[in-house]
Amino acid sequence: MSASVLFDEPGPRGRRLMVGGNIVGGIFVVGVAAWALIILAQRGQLDAGLWRTATDARAWEFYYLPGLRNTLQAAAVATVGAVLFGVLFGMGRLSHLRAVRWISSVVVEFFRAVPVLLMMVFLNVFFGVVLRGLVPDSAYAAVVVALVLYNGAVIAELVRSGVVNLPRGQSEAGLSLGLTQGQTLRSIQLPQALIAMLPAVISQLVVVLKDSALGQLIGYTDLLRSAQVLASGGGNPLQTLFVVAVLFILVNMGLSWVAHRLSRRLSSRTAGRTEAGPGIGPSIAVTRGVAAEV
Repeated sequence: MSASVLFDEPGPRGRRLMVGGNIVGGIFVVGVAAWALIILAQRGQLDAGLWRTATDARAWEFYYLPGLRNTLQAAAVATVGAVLFGVLFGMGRLSHLRAVRWISSVVVEFFRAVPVLLMMVFLNVFFGVVLRGLVPDSAYAAVVVALVLYNGAVIAELVRSGVVNLPRGQSEAGLSLGLTQGQTLRSIQLPQALIAMLPAVISQLVVVLKDSALGQLIGYTDLLRSAQVLASGGGNPLQTLFVVAVLFILVNMGLSWVAHRLSRRLSSRTAGRTEAGPGIGPSIAVTRGVAAEV
Protein backbone atom coordinates (compact mmCIF):
# COMPACT_ATOMS: atom_id res chain seq x y z
CA MET A 1 0.00 0.00 0.00
CA SER A 2 1.36 3.38 -0.95
CA ALA A 3 1.98 5.86 1.83
CA SER A 4 0.01 8.46 -0.14
CA VAL A 5 -3.16 6.46 0.45
CA LEU A 6 -2.95 7.23 4.14
CA PHE A 7 -1.21 10.59 4.01
CA ASP A 8 -1.17 13.16 1.22
CA GLU A 9 2.13 14.95 0.79
CA PRO A 10 1.53 18.63 1.65
CA GLY A 11 2.03 21.17 -1.09
CA PRO A 12 4.00 24.42 -0.85
CA ARG A 13 1.18 26.21 0.95
CA GLY A 14 0.67 23.32 3.35
CA ARG A 15 4.38 23.20 4.16
CA ARG A 16 4.42 26.93 4.85
CA LEU A 17 1.46 26.53 7.20
CA MET A 18 3.19 23.67 9.01
CA VAL A 19 6.41 25.65 9.42
CA GLY A 20 4.47 28.69 10.61
CA GLY A 21 2.50 26.59 13.08
CA ASN A 22 5.69 25.06 14.46
CA ILE A 23 7.25 28.50 14.90
CA VAL A 24 4.17 29.87 16.66
CA GLY A 25 3.99 26.80 18.88
CA GLY A 26 7.67 27.08 19.76
CA ILE A 27 7.32 30.76 20.62
CA PHE A 28 4.31 29.97 22.82
CA VAL A 29 6.16 27.23 24.71
CA VAL A 30 9.21 29.46 25.24
CA GLY A 31 6.95 32.27 26.41
CA VAL A 32 5.16 30.07 28.94
CA ALA A 33 8.49 28.74 30.23
CA ALA A 34 9.88 32.28 30.58
CA TRP A 35 6.73 33.43 32.38
CA ALA A 36 6.97 30.49 34.80
CA LEU A 37 10.64 31.24 35.52
CA ILE A 38 9.83 34.90 36.20
CA ILE A 39 7.06 33.95 38.64
CA LEU A 40 9.33 31.47 40.41
CA ALA A 41 12.12 34.04 40.66
CA GLN A 42 9.78 36.67 42.08
CA ARG A 43 8.66 34.25 44.78
CA GLY A 44 12.19 33.18 45.66
CA GLN A 45 11.83 29.63 44.37
CA LEU A 46 15.04 29.87 42.32
CA ASP A 47 17.25 30.64 45.31
CA ALA A 48 20.28 28.37 45.39
CA GLY A 49 19.60 27.35 48.98
CA LEU A 50 16.30 25.72 48.04
CA TRP A 51 18.01 23.58 45.41
CA ARG A 52 20.74 22.29 47.69
CA THR A 53 19.10 18.87 48.06
CA ALA A 54 19.55 18.29 44.33
CA THR A 55 23.33 18.17 44.78
CA ASP A 56 23.60 17.12 48.42
CA ALA A 57 25.33 13.74 48.69
CA ARG A 58 23.50 12.87 51.91
CA ALA A 59 20.13 13.56 50.29
CA TRP A 60 20.99 11.15 47.50
CA GLU A 61 22.42 8.55 49.86
CA PHE A 62 19.55 8.46 52.34
CA TYR A 63 16.52 9.57 50.32
CA TYR A 64 16.70 9.68 46.53
CA LEU A 65 18.66 6.49 45.83
CA PRO A 66 16.94 4.27 48.44
CA GLY A 67 13.55 5.52 47.25
CA LEU A 68 14.49 4.93 43.62
CA ARG A 69 15.72 1.43 44.48
CA ASN A 70 12.43 0.59 46.18
CA THR A 71 10.46 1.97 43.25
CA LEU A 72 12.44 -0.04 40.70
CA GLN A 73 12.25 -3.16 42.85
CA ALA A 74 8.47 -3.02 43.14
CA ALA A 75 8.10 -2.20 39.44
CA ALA A 76 10.45 -5.01 38.35
CA VAL A 77 8.70 -7.68 40.43
CA ALA A 78 5.29 -6.41 39.32
CA THR A 79 6.41 -6.40 35.68
CA VAL A 80 7.39 -10.07 35.76
CA GLY A 81 4.18 -11.00 37.54
CA ALA A 82 2.02 -8.92 35.21
CA VAL A 83 3.51 -10.50 32.08
CA LEU A 84 3.02 -14.02 33.45
CA PHE A 85 -0.51 -13.17 34.59
CA GLY A 86 -1.31 -11.57 31.24
CA VAL A 87 -0.04 -14.44 29.10
CA LEU A 88 -1.78 -17.04 31.28
CA PHE A 89 -5.19 -15.39 31.35
CA GLY A 90 -4.86 -14.13 27.78
CA MET A 91 -4.46 -17.72 26.64
CA GLY A 92 -7.27 -18.70 28.98
CA ARG A 93 -9.62 -16.31 27.19
CA LEU A 94 -8.75 -18.09 23.94
CA SER A 95 -9.24 -21.60 25.32
CA HIS A 96 -11.65 -23.95 23.57
CA LEU A 97 -13.04 -24.89 26.99
CA ARG A 98 -16.02 -22.68 27.82
CA ALA A 99 -15.44 -22.81 31.58
CA VAL A 100 -11.82 -21.67 31.21
CA ARG A 101 -12.83 -18.86 28.86
CA TRP A 102 -15.58 -17.70 31.21
CA ILE A 103 -13.41 -17.74 34.34
CA SER A 104 -10.54 -15.98 32.55
CA SER A 105 -12.87 -13.32 31.15
CA VAL A 106 -14.41 -12.62 34.56
CA VAL A 107 -10.98 -12.30 36.20
CA VAL A 108 -9.58 -10.04 33.48
CA GLU A 109 -12.60 -7.76 33.25
CA PHE A 110 -12.87 -7.48 37.04
CA PHE A 111 -9.28 -6.38 37.60
CA ARG A 112 -9.36 -4.06 34.59
CA ALA A 113 -12.38 -2.30 36.06
CA VAL A 114 -11.09 -1.83 39.62
CA PRO A 115 -8.85 1.25 40.14
CA VAL A 116 -5.31 0.23 41.00
CA LEU A 117 -5.23 2.59 44.01
CA LEU A 118 -8.36 0.96 45.43
CA MET A 119 -6.70 -2.44 45.11
CA MET A 120 -3.59 -1.16 46.88
CA VAL A 121 -5.62 0.19 49.79
CA PHE A 122 -7.69 -2.99 50.08
CA LEU A 123 -4.68 -5.31 49.86
CA ASN A 124 -2.72 -3.23 52.36
CA VAL A 125 -5.54 -3.65 54.89
CA PHE A 126 -5.91 -7.33 54.00
CA PHE A 127 -2.21 -8.11 54.38
CA GLY A 128 -1.75 -5.88 57.42
CA VAL A 129 -4.87 -6.89 59.37
CA VAL A 130 -6.22 -10.22 58.14
CA LEU A 131 -2.79 -11.74 57.46
CA ARG A 132 -0.97 -9.87 60.21
CA GLY A 133 2.41 -11.44 60.87
CA LEU A 134 2.35 -13.57 57.72
CA VAL A 135 3.36 -10.77 55.35
CA PRO A 136 6.53 -8.93 56.48
CA ASP A 137 5.86 -5.72 54.54
CA SER A 138 2.16 -5.29 53.82
CA ALA A 139 2.62 -2.01 51.92
CA TYR A 140 5.20 -3.49 49.54
CA ALA A 141 3.13 -6.63 48.99
CA ALA A 142 0.00 -4.56 48.35
CA VAL A 143 1.77 -2.38 45.77
CA VAL A 144 3.24 -5.34 43.90
CA VAL A 145 0.10 -7.49 43.90
CA ALA A 146 -2.14 -4.59 42.87
CA LEU A 147 0.17 -3.70 39.98
CA VAL A 148 0.33 -7.35 38.91
CA LEU A 149 -3.45 -7.76 38.91
CA TYR A 150 -4.31 -4.52 37.15
CA ASN A 151 -1.56 -4.46 34.54
CA GLY A 152 -1.70 -8.22 34.07
CA ALA A 153 -5.37 -7.89 33.16
CA VAL A 154 -4.50 -5.23 30.58
CA ILE A 155 -1.73 -7.40 29.12
CA ALA A 156 -4.12 -10.36 28.99
CA GLU A 157 -6.43 -8.34 26.77
CA LEU A 158 -3.45 -7.36 24.61
CA VAL A 159 -2.55 -11.04 24.23
CA ARG A 160 -6.11 -11.97 23.31
CA SER A 161 -6.50 -9.17 20.78
CA GLY A 162 -3.05 -9.87 19.32
CA VAL A 163 -3.93 -13.50 18.63
CA VAL A 164 -7.43 -12.71 17.36
CA ASN A 165 -6.06 -10.14 14.90
CA LEU A 166 -3.69 -12.64 13.29
CA PRO A 167 -4.67 -13.90 9.83
CA ARG A 168 -7.20 -16.72 10.02
CA GLY A 169 -4.90 -18.93 7.97
CA GLN A 170 -2.54 -19.23 10.94
CA SER A 171 -4.91 -21.36 12.99
CA GLU A 172 -6.32 -23.17 9.96
CA ALA A 173 -2.83 -24.26 8.89
CA GLY A 174 -2.06 -25.71 12.30
CA LEU A 175 -5.40 -27.49 12.60
CA SER A 176 -5.13 -28.92 9.09
CA LEU A 177 -1.80 -30.50 10.03
CA GLY A 178 -3.29 -32.34 12.98
CA LEU A 179 -2.34 -29.94 15.75
CA THR A 180 -4.80 -29.34 18.52
CA GLN A 181 -6.16 -25.87 19.12
CA GLY A 182 -3.92 -25.51 22.16
CA GLN A 183 -0.81 -26.59 20.24
CA THR A 184 -1.64 -24.19 17.43
CA LEU A 185 -2.09 -21.36 19.91
CA ARG A 186 1.17 -22.04 21.77
CA SER A 187 3.39 -22.91 18.80
CA ILE A 188 2.16 -20.66 16.00
CA GLN A 189 -0.17 -17.89 17.11
CA LEU A 190 1.16 -16.79 20.50
CA PRO A 191 4.82 -16.20 19.45
CA GLN A 192 3.72 -14.01 16.55
CA ALA A 193 1.21 -12.13 18.68
CA LEU A 194 3.80 -11.42 21.38
CA ILE A 195 6.18 -9.87 18.86
CA ALA A 196 3.43 -7.82 17.23
CA MET A 197 2.14 -6.44 20.51
CA LEU A 198 5.57 -5.85 22.09
CA PRO A 199 5.40 -2.02 21.80
CA ALA A 200 2.00 -1.96 23.51
CA VAL A 201 3.24 -4.29 26.26
CA ILE A 202 6.30 -2.13 26.90
CA SER A 203 4.09 0.95 27.08
CA GLN A 204 2.03 -0.82 29.72
CA LEU A 205 5.19 -1.63 31.67
CA VAL A 206 5.99 2.09 31.74
CA VAL A 207 2.57 2.49 33.35
CA VAL A 208 3.64 -0.07 35.97
CA LEU A 209 6.63 2.07 36.89
CA LYS A 210 4.59 5.26 37.13
CA ASP A 211 1.73 3.64 39.05
CA SER A 212 4.19 2.37 41.64
CA ALA A 213 4.30 5.97 42.91
CA LEU A 214 0.78 5.43 44.26
CA GLY A 215 2.33 3.20 46.90
CA GLN A 216 3.35 6.23 48.94
CA LEU A 217 -0.34 6.75 49.77
CA ILE A 218 -0.37 3.49 51.74
CA GLY A 219 3.00 3.98 53.41
CA TYR A 220 5.37 2.31 50.95
CA THR A 221 8.74 4.08 51.04
CA ASP A 222 9.21 4.64 47.33
CA LEU A 223 10.94 7.51 45.56
CA LEU A 224 8.01 9.90 45.94
CA ARG A 225 7.53 9.24 49.65
CA SER A 226 11.26 9.57 50.31
CA ALA A 227 11.22 12.91 48.51
CA GLN A 228 8.26 14.10 50.56
CA VAL A 229 10.08 13.24 53.79
CA LEU A 230 13.17 15.07 52.54
CA ALA A 231 11.15 18.11 51.48
CA SER A 232 9.34 18.31 54.81
CA GLY A 233 12.66 18.81 56.56
CA GLY A 234 14.14 21.21 54.02
CA GLY A 235 11.07 23.29 53.25
CA ASN A 236 11.57 22.93 49.50
CA PRO A 237 8.88 20.58 48.14
CA LEU A 238 8.85 22.11 44.66
CA GLN A 239 12.58 21.63 44.13
CA THR A 240 12.61 18.12 45.60
CA LEU A 241 9.67 16.97 43.49
CA PHE A 242 11.36 18.44 40.42
CA VAL A 243 14.32 16.12 41.03
CA VAL A 244 11.91 13.19 41.40
CA ALA A 245 10.21 14.11 38.13
CA VAL A 246 13.56 14.21 36.33
CA LEU A 247 14.45 10.77 37.71
CA PHE A 248 11.14 9.30 36.56
CA ILE A 249 11.58 10.84 33.11
CA LEU A 250 15.10 9.45 32.75
CA VAL A 251 14.07 5.95 33.84
CA ASN A 252 11.05 5.93 31.52
CA MET A 253 13.11 7.23 28.61
CA GLY A 254 15.64 4.47 29.22
CA LEU A 255 12.90 1.86 29.32
CA SER A 256 11.36 3.21 26.12
CA TRP A 257 14.76 3.14 24.40
CA VAL A 258 15.34 -0.47 25.44
CA ALA A 259 11.85 -1.38 24.22
CA HIS A 260 12.48 0.29 20.86
CA ARG A 261 15.79 -1.51 20.41
CA LEU A 262 14.28 -4.83 21.44
CA SER A 263 11.34 -4.40 19.09
CA ARG A 264 13.63 -3.60 16.15
CA ARG A 265 15.89 -6.55 16.92
CA LEU A 266 13.01 -9.00 17.18
CA SER A 267 11.47 -7.66 13.98
CA SER A 268 14.75 -7.96 12.09
CA ARG A 269 15.27 -11.51 13.31
CA THR A 270 11.80 -12.70 12.36
CA ALA A 271 11.50 -10.90 9.01
CA GLY A 272 12.61 -13.08 6.15
CA ARG A 273 13.76 -15.92 8.40
CA THR A 274 12.31 -19.39 8.25
CA GLU A 275 12.47 -21.59 11.29
CA ALA A 276 10.77 -24.76 12.34
CA GLY A 277 7.91 -24.18 14.73
CA PRO A 278 8.41 -25.84 18.14
CA GLY A 279 6.55 -29.09 18.47
CA ILE A 280 5.36 -28.99 14.86
CA GLY A 281 7.90 -31.18 13.15
CA PRO A 282 10.34 -30.75 10.27
CA SER A 283 7.66 -30.50 7.62
CA ILE A 284 6.17 -27.31 9.05
CA ALA A 285 7.82 -23.91 8.89
CA VAL A 286 6.87 -20.46 10.06
CA THR A 287 7.97 -17.97 7.42
CA ARG A 288 7.30 -14.27 7.91
CA GLY A 289 4.71 -15.18 10.51
CA VAL A 290 2.77 -17.56 8.24
CA ALA A 291 2.55 -21.27 8.96
CA ALA A 292 3.04 -23.23 5.77
CA GLU A 293 3.60 -26.84 4.87
CA VAL A 294 6.89 -27.36 3.06
